[in-house]
Amino acid sequence: MNPLTDLTLTNLDARSREIFRLIVDNYLREGEPLGSRNLSRLLPSSLSPATVRNVMSDLEHLGLIYAPHVSAGRLPTQAGLRFFVDAFMELGDLTTEERRQIEAQVRASGSGQTLEHILTDASQMLSGLSRGAGLVMTAKSEVPLKHIEFIRLEPTRALAVMVSQNGDVENRVVDLPAGVTSSQLVEASNFLNAHIRGRTLAEAKAEIGRLKEETRTALDTLSQDLVERGLAVWAGEGSGLQARLIVRGHANLLENVTAQADLELLRHLFEDLETKDGMLQLLDLAEEGPGVRIFIGSENKLFSLSGSSLVVAPYRDKDARVIGALGVIGPTRLNYARIVPMVDYTAQIITRMLG
Repeated sequence: MNPLTDLTLTNLDARSREIFRLIVDNYLREGEPLGSRNLSRLLPSSLSPATVRNVMSDLEHLGLIYAPHVSAGRLPTQAGLRFFVDAFMELGDLTTEERRQIEAQVRASGSGQTLEHILTDASQMLSGLSRGAGLVMTAKSEVPLKHIEFIRLEPTRALAVMVSQNGDVENRVVDLPAGVTSSQLVEASNFLNAHIRGRTLAEAKAEIGRLKEETRTALDTLSQDLVERGLAVWAGEGSGLQARLIVRGHANLLENVTAQADLELLRHLFEDLETKDGMLQLLDLAEEGPGVRIFIGSENKLFSLSGSSLVVAPYRDKDARVIGALGVIGPTRLNYARIVPMVDYTAQIITRMLG
């Protein structure tokens, strides 16, 4: 619990806590403000609406709730939601049947399929279970490579095709050295394939570097240049295949959105997510702490414009390295208590499958 949460708890007596909890519960369930008259009916002790209003005024002073307009009931602020999540929320646990269904669905999609297919199905499943948008991000892949091939597109350009051992295929256009022949394309492919199979891209680059002398002996200058270009085209920033973002269930976020301004905010959200920087931010969020992390509205600049919330968890490879993240994006009134264990368990299943 952070210091702000501790400080706030000391300012709340049992009555204030109960009124705050009811306001948040009503918001998460209905999305509507809760007024003093209705609150007094919900409370177990007989408190007058005037007494309830006094308590609400104190909660508002603490920055935990606010009135969306004059004479309205109260809604939790983003700080209030964070306080609720940290101090009050009791995480639900998945039932044995829910765990069985999630595991069966993830494993069924993984039968003979590529990692991307498994992750696409996982994001679709999370979207359906949460009524938010399911999101999966694959980090730069460090899976072992299987095959590289150069396919000439025109005299000065070729398509470099890289196939990993899990079946993922990546294509890049590479500029050809002047005067390279078709036989040299084949020769460079054969040399690479003799040394990269079963190695990650980083390991393959290191191996080709170590074999510098042998490369000079085995290949002519143009073929050697081609080998280096074939590996360099994937290197970019660090080593590995490019990060990919899979989002399913966009429509769920639009179900209750009617205002043009809100539609614009959601459009900005998806534009931000699909930029490379957005994806890397997302992965950084998942890597910063163990297990599931919850981000509410402006707590993270990636979602500050749209006011959305994110529940995200990392998944790992057999060496326990974080290689991606999955989660749910939705309005701030997500059912956090239900979604957190769902995201956590799905990440655990995918981690076990990759182990």
